[in-house]
Amino acid sequence: MRSLTLAEARERSSLITVTSYAVELDLDQGPDVFGSRTVLRFGCATPGAVSWVDVKARSVESVVLNGESLDPAQVAEGRLVLPGLARDNELTVVATMAYSHDGQGLHRATDPADGQDYVYGHLFLDAAPSVYACFDQPDLKAPYDVTVHAPDDWTVVGNGAATRGADGTWTLAATRPLATYFMTVCAGPYVSVRDEHDGIPLGIHARASLREPLERHAAELFDVTKRSFDYFHGLFGIRYPFGEYHQVFVPEFNAGAMENPGCVTFRDQYLYRGAATRDELLTRANTVSHEMSHMWFGDLVTMQWWDDLWLNESFAEYMSHRCLVDATDYADAWVDSSIVRKVWGYGAERSPSTHAVAGVEALDAQSALQNFDGISYAKGAAALRQLIAYVGDDRFIAGVRAYLTDKSFGNGTLADFLGAIEASSGKDLEAWSRAWLLTADRDTISVEVDEQNGVVERAQVLRESPADRPADRPHTFDVAGWTDGRELGRVSTTVTGPVTTLAELEGTPEPAVLVPNASDLTWARVRLSDSTIAALPAQLAQVPDEQARAVVWSALIDGVHGATVSPEAFLDVFDAAWPQETNSSILTRVAAYAEHRIVPYFVPRPEQDAATTRLNRAAAGLLEGAEPGTTESLAAARLVAGTSDDEALLRAWADGEGLPAGLEDDGDFRWIVVRNLAARGLIGVEEVDAFRAKDDTLQGGLNALMCRASLPEPQAKAWAWRQLTGREGRSNYEMVHLARGLWVAPDDALVADYVPRYFTDVPAMSDWVGEDALSRVVLVAFPRVFTEETARLSAKTIARDDLTPAVHRSLVDADAELREALASRQTFGAAV
Repeated sequence: MRSLTLAEARERSSLITVTSYAVELDLDQGPDVFGSRTVLRFGCATPGAVSWVDVKARSVESVVLNGESLDPAQVAEGRLVLPGLARDNELTVVATMAYSHDGQGLHRATDPADGQDYVYGHLFLDAAPSVYACFDQPDLKAPYDVTVHAPDDWTVVGNGAATRGADGTWTLAATRPLATYFMTVCAGPYVSVRDEHDGIPLGIHARASLREPLERHAAELFDVTKRSFDYFHGLFGIRYPFGEYHQVFVPEFNAGAMENPGCVTFRDQYLYRGAATRDELLTRANTVSHEMSHMWFGDLVTMQWWDDLWLNESFAEYMSHRCLVDATDYADAWVDSSIVRKVWGYGAERSPSTHAVAGVEALDAQSALQNFDGISYAKGAAALRQLIAYVGDDRFIAGVRAYLTDKSFGNGTLADFLGAIEASSGKDLEAWSRAWLLTADRDTISVEVDEQNGVVERAQVLRESPADRPADRPHTFDVAGWTDGRELGRVSTTVTGPVTTLAELEGTPEPAVLVPNASDLTWARVRLSDSTIAALPAQLAQVPDEQARAVVWSALIDGVHGATVSPEAFLDVFDAAWPQETNSSILTRVAAYAEHRIVPYFVPRPEQDAATTRLNRAAAGLLEGAEPGTTESLAAARLVAGTSDDEALLRAWADGEGLPAGLEDDGDFRWIVVRNLAARGLIGVEEVDAFRAKDDTLQGGLNALMCRASLPEPQAKAWAWRQLTGREGRSNYEMVHLARGLWVAPDDALVADYVPRYFTDVPAMSDWVGEDALSRVVLVAFPRVFTEETARLSAKTIARDDLTPAVHRSLVDADAELREALASRQTFGAAV
């Protein structure tokens, strides 16, 4: 299918004004297809002109334009030409559409727990035409009237309040103007919990088999929802404008959530079936608040074209963390951001695919999707924090209010947004935006100290700008130092040049640990001094500032990726400091990163068992001393389950014997144990299937696939490869879980034959897998055989000119991680 270009979008928006959509969907035509009837009313600025409508159908039965029939066979590459337009037009398109199984369009999934089918619409970025005929671009917004015919036992939820009529027909209330990619329908035997707040009807919905966790988590979800509404109403001065507010937890969702007005969709893993750590609840609360903030920034005011996608995501990323800190019990949300979101964003910044936050002209829609990453989210949010430091918070919020008011139900651009902030603050933002928003990459900040007899004589912040992407970024942040848990000094500074003197530190005791950007206010590579890194095993756990500890861990992770910190140094700090960590986000995320990234990527293969044993030893020590049922106990138990080589312990836990408190009936925890047993060859296919029978759910099926793919046997790998790369009808989630297990092997020889096959077979999947889903498969399935030959094959594939944008971008990012691993291993060798 052709991807809409920016030039085409500009031409069409200059010609077309959409008045309304009336969409009728018939979801009672079986498991493969559904009926779609669209009545589209629109104006044309130049009568007699020719344009086109987007429609990606299994078949088009009829097309009527202004009373005249058009040939349905004229649809080509997802477009139907509309000739001889009048000033006012009515187009009716009747079509048969196909359900998807890759998370795009109208996705249909079967829940094996009860055999029931569930449908949801995910129309981002360009999937709307696979559901209804439309002018599919973000600046052609219009109100919607939607009618859905569904099986008798189904419930329907959508952008407008749903009313059930006769014969399973649901009518949704007319919406305010929406961009095409925000229209959604969720339908199936969903179960619901309802509430109301400040005159807004609220609903939370999930599969019937998730009734228990839905009801168990409903109070927490409603609480965060209500607090977020109150906070944003007060902050923006504009009431939520889209009627009811539904949150639907749907299966096999490609992202975390999607901000459809009035009907937000979430991945249903957020309804934790078993025990949940505090940081997992924080992550979910952040997602709830993030999507709600989009009701104003993204939904009420939508970017004009995809190259301003950051206006949606950076804003929501910043506002959700701000809301959690100011209005909920999750006051440590910025700590979570440091160790989760910014680590993700820094990874995107290290890749050759790095890009500016804004101003990257997306020449077509699919190209824009490639910049939907940690830079659009985490870096953009950090840039907004720096903008607030530059203009002042009151003036920033005044500008945001003006922007939202002026552009309500329309579209905005970067220039519009910055113009509103300039008007409210009285500051010229041209130089600031050029440095922070329009230039890619990041500065490196460090602190250089001269001391005499343990007293600081001179302290300077050094700011290094990337040579190939120079920029003059002002940074406002703080520097703090500790010895034995006592804070010896903290200085706030604004850095505007390569060298900035910290006069306030002169004459103070030299700290053992000195942390630039200690409160994590800016976006930069933090380079810790050699003396600080050497002191961390003894000192980090004593630092009382959890935000600074998160910055240190992030800097260590960044340093390992950049081959400036050895994996041995990281593991030394992990051994000493991690078991004493009290912040849930740091505790769980650092453990996961150590287990799933540091050891398998950066530790040479012959040394990995010893490194894994170190992780297990630290986790076992924490588990022994942790209070049962706490986040500390759960985090430690998960790490033990994933790293232990104690067959007796693993088999007992898998059978439900001797489990840590709170995990007695936790199926998700059991799968961690089973995966470890499978990867070590201690169980086989029959035993995996037996555990699958105990957890006959969607998540159980996915975990079983991953475990089967992890078995250290040639036949298991061959089976996994066929299931992954063949046309086996696997869903987006099934493909990802197969890929996760495939490369798990005791040695490279077992999977070596699949390295060259990856570079031919996986890109070819673009013939039947959607771009959004395939981009994830390409990343997860990338060979975990870290050799120069893998790098050679990767480079050769990236140079091909027949790759789709999503495949190319994911290959570039995965290749960058491979080369980081090779560089680290070459630099530090077998030092672990």
